[in-house]
Amino acid sequence: MPDLEFTACIIIGAGPAGMTAALYLNRFHREVTVLDASNSRARWIPKTHNCPGFPDGLGGHELLERLQTQAMEYGTRVTQAKASRLEHVEGGFRVTDTRGGQYLGRTVLLATGSEDVLPRQPWVEDAIHCGAMRLCAICDGFEASDNDLAVYGPLRSGFDHARFMRTFSATVALVQSDDEPVDPKLRQSAEDWGIALMEKPVDLVFDGTRCGFIDANRERRDFETVYPVLGSRSQATLAIELGANADKEDKLTVTAGQMTSIDGLYAIGDVVSALSQISVAVGHAAVAATNIHNALPRNLR
Repeated sequence: MPDLEFTACIIIGAGPAGMTAALYLNRFHREVTVLDASNSRARWIPKTHNCPGFPDGLGGHELLERLQTQAMEYGTRVTQAKASRLEHVEGGFRVTDTRGGQYLGRTVLLATGSEDVLPRQPWVEDAIHCGAMRLCAICDGFEASDNDLAVYGPLRSGFDHARFMRTFSATVALVQSDDEPVDPKLRQSAEDWGIALMEKPVDLVFDGTRCGFIDANRERRDFETVYPVLGSRSQATLAIELGANADKEDKLTVTAGQMTSIDGLYAIGDVVSALSQISVAVGHAAVAATNIHNALPRNLR
């Protein structure tokens, strides 16, 4: 492919993980290309208060802009494109995007994250923006302290999340999204934990300030904060199709250096870890970028 040149690394994903890795690699004097599909999970953050170094909080869009600006100052090339295919070629890898564009890299770093399964409602983004609906109790449970909280999800996994939310509030309800019967043991456990159980609602509503549920009797129950825990989809397809190992939730398995089971293919952030945290993502990025640099031929000055 005479018209294409290899870069040291193609980074797929431009969230906190991908842009931190790009920053590190650029500062190792490595040439990288970042493919940005503009769907980072961080964009949903109205304002995070557990991102180290920002005591006044930081919005998700601002965080992404800051990270991109910083990396680009050191030479990172960011291309607005979604990768659709990853394959081995002589000398490394080829990535093809949905528009047919192609990129060659000695290594590839997958920072594609995961996608939250959200209620199918047209107002979901507005509810998240105003804090009526929140996506990460680890990130912002503190901000919902002592609120009237609801966890919305399947009975079993939802109950685990509801117990976790008791760290932040004495008033927690579990609203089922499935039809699994509540056995006496779980009902007693919910009572012991101070968790109210609500059967699957017929509708989920939002009035501009609060989310609420309408039950089978057409009665409405509003909450100050609702946490949907409907699962997530790992964005690991590119690596899995190439043969990379993954667990039962399609999270990629990696070495201590963040390399997948495929030599030269690395993965970081939510596509690897179920603990979806900015601090985890940037830690992965630092480890992966350093190991990529050390694995490539030396670029002596």
